[in-house]
Amino acid sequence: MAEENEKPAKETKPDADAKGRSGAPPSGDRGPRPSEGSRKKTWRSVSFGRVYIQCSFNNTIISLTDERGDVLAWSTAGANGFRGTKKGTPFAAGVTATRVAKRALELGVKQVAVYIRGPGPGRETAVRSLGGAGLIVVSLKDVSPLPHNGCRPPKARRV
Repeated sequence: MAEENEKPAKETKPDADAKGRSGAPPSGDRGPRPSEGSRKKTWRSVSFGRVYIQCSFNNTIISLTDERGDVLAWSTAGANGFRGTKKGTPFAAGVTATRVAKRALELGVKQVAVYIRGPGPGRETAVRSLGGAGLIVVSLKDVSPLPHNGCRPPKARRV
């Protein structure tokens, strides 16, 4: 009875399929994916970068990119240990900018163009911290979104 329940083992197919191709991956595939530990990109030495600072009243987000727009480093006030209303302070923005600037110097970035967005209180402090950490600020531009005609007003009230 035990012999009846046993199924024969499946036959394994050879590496070549019916069309005669070998078992090698297609030409577009670059082989096996690296394990999670070795997935971190190693960046070439970049001497010029762009720093995008998003300052809201609740948080400050800073991203460092190369000239193509690929993010090299980033940091937020929340990631630096500030919680609640402390995330929106100028001090939190300065600490966040210093952290990004140190990472930029490790990558070889010397000069940066800074793009600031938003009305938050940490705008000036973040830029000063970038310069104080050793980066040369080449240009400074405010790219805050401004409405051309604003939102549509509510319909007229009927009494």
